[in-house]
Amino acid sequence: MGLIRATGTIGGLTLVSRILGMVRDMLVARFLGAGLASDAFLIAWRLPNLFRALFAEGAFSAVFVPMFNRTMAQADADTPGTGQAAAIAFAGQVLSVLFPFLALFTLAMMLLAGPVVWAMTGGFPDGGPEKFNLAVDLTQITFPYLALISIVSLLGGILNSLDRFWVNAAAPILLNICMIAAVLLFRGDTPVATSYTQAIAVTVSGALQLLWLIWSCRRAGVVLRLGIPRLTPAVKRMLALILPAAVGAGAIQFNLLISTSLAARFLPQGSVSYLYYADRLNQLPLGLIGIGVGTAILPALSRQIGSGNEQAARDTQNRAIELALFLSLPAAVALCISATPLIRGLLQHGVFTATDTLGAASALAAFSVGVPAYVLIKVLTPGFYARQDTKTPVRVALFSMLFNLVGNLVLIWPLGHVGVAVSTAIAAWVNVLILYGLLHRRDQLRSDARLIAKSIRILGASALMGVALWFANPVADPHMAKGVVERVVALTLLCGGGGMVYAAAAIGLGAYRISELRALFRRSAKAS
Repeated sequence: MGLIRATGTIGGLTLVSRILGMVRDMLVARFLGAGLASDAFLIAWRLPNLFRALFAEGAFSAVFVPMFNRTMAQADADTPGTGQAAAIAFAGQVLSVLFPFLALFTLAMMLLAGPVVWAMTGGFPDGGPEKFNLAVDLTQITFPYLALISIVSLLGGILNSLDRFWVNAAAPILLNICMIAAVLLFRGDTPVATSYTQAIAVTVSGALQLLWLIWSCRRAGVVLRLGIPRLTPAVKRMLALILPAAVGAGAIQFNLLISTSLAARFLPQGSVSYLYYADRLNQLPLGLIGIGVGTAILPALSRQIGSGNEQAARDTQNRAIELALFLSLPAAVALCISATPLIRGLLQHGVFTATDTLGAASALAAFSVGVPAYVLIKVLTPGFYARQDTKTPVRVALFSMLFNLVGNLVLIWPLGHVGVAVSTAIAAWVNVLILYGLLHRRDQLRSDARLIAKSIRILGASALMGVALWFANPVADPHMAKGVVERVVALTLLCGGGGMVYAAAAIGLGAYRISELRALFRRSAKAS
């Protein structure tokens, strides 16, 4: 499957998931608001979300997929037709080691939920014992999701390696459906009661995602069997690589965890919620673009590098960066310029107030500066992982986290929760610049003339769209706090109008010509 088509498949299903996720967040904002119950639930949800990002979108994609593909290729080279069976046998060995570890780890974390929440929040100095105890209860309910989603990630990595990208990309849709059903059908009479139903829905969704992946694997002829855990050389190699890969690929999520923890400790009640809602919109381009492009190029890079074709690998990453910038730069500009009307139109209803809108919008504008960086991290790290170099990204990620921590401590006092968002965005750009510099120094990535020229044109088109949105905001914003129909119309016109301006400017400036887009999709279809 070609890069554009694979990215489109993953991105399209991720778009469905993110749209449902936005519906979920709108409902949660309506019934939980941005107070005690919301902050407690979001702390409890942060750790499962972190592990989802590390495993589903990070470590397994970074380590397991290249090893699975390499095992398949080597077996086929030795004995044609045996590659898939050998790779599935390797996956079974991994599962046999992973399953008991996950069971024990999950049990331990549930028993230690109190100390874990205290370490993250300092006991919620602004919320008191009620808020802390609620967060502990909700954390114990959500922790089983960690084990479930880790096994889902293993099965999803197998299917991605077999070019069945759509199955794993569709799994998160079940999470959003469960949480939407919980808030619509089973919510309590108070925000606290509703927070319990949301926590239960998280774990139920993990079980449903696992059943979906098991069924899909069986349909693809993949059946994994649990055996006695054995640390074979291949499994040892994977375990040695997976921890640094998780840290390297999860730098953004670790930075958000640090930011959330500092907000819970030092900022007024509601700050955790402001950062969460802002981050949800901010992460939309990452889910649609970064994860899609990064997931799609990793198998291709692994094959190209494995066959010694370094020039093809450099070309693949150049085109991936080009595509990432084409889609992420306008998203960053739109989220920054139109943060307030977007938050107001999507979230301001029920117990989510106008004050909450301003708090979340200011964080979104700051977060959005880092949108292209969040996406580019996902595009650049496969250049290391495809070469089985997981140490370099982890060193870069650790430096980025340290930079973010220092930035948070410096900016949180004068700027409050906005300072946290600013620091996170800057840390992401530091991560990108170091990753690119290292690949460039090793002659593993060189920006070609096409990428440089198109990047300048994409920036120009995004700037023109930003000007249009600046003038459109005062017209659209008054309609964002009214009835549902008026909100939908205003949001559609604002987003659609901005998109049309960008498309016209991109074509006019030559960022992408219609003929080039058609050629890309034709090549993609042939490659599949």
